[in-house]
Amino acid sequence: MRSKLWLFSLLFLLFACNNKNEDETNTVDHNGSVETAISVDHADSTHDVILTRHKVWVNNSEYTTVEHRDTVPALGMISTQGESTNGDTKTLSVKKDYQIFITVK
Repeated sequence: MRSKLWLFSLLFLLFACNNKNEDETNTVDHNGSVETAISVDHADSTHDVILTRHKVWVNNSEYTTVEHRDTVPALGMISTQGESTNGDTKTLSVKKDYQIFITVK
């Protein structure tokens, strides 16, 4: 139940903002910040794992890293076109990936 609530909260935050934010940055201020990375791994044919990693930076040192792993349903398979190094195209069946949207307030 906690995973579902976490996922719902994350999705709510992700869809809450659709404007480009002028506060975006390409670097992390290590003097005092929280750096967050989110990834989704395919666990098996019916489950994916969302990995959320938070690095806490204090005075230019990594104070701690906090990780959360949540198992969610896999989205199934989709058909897509693939091309070999020879230029041959072929229809392939691949696992569908979750889209990740992040909104910070």
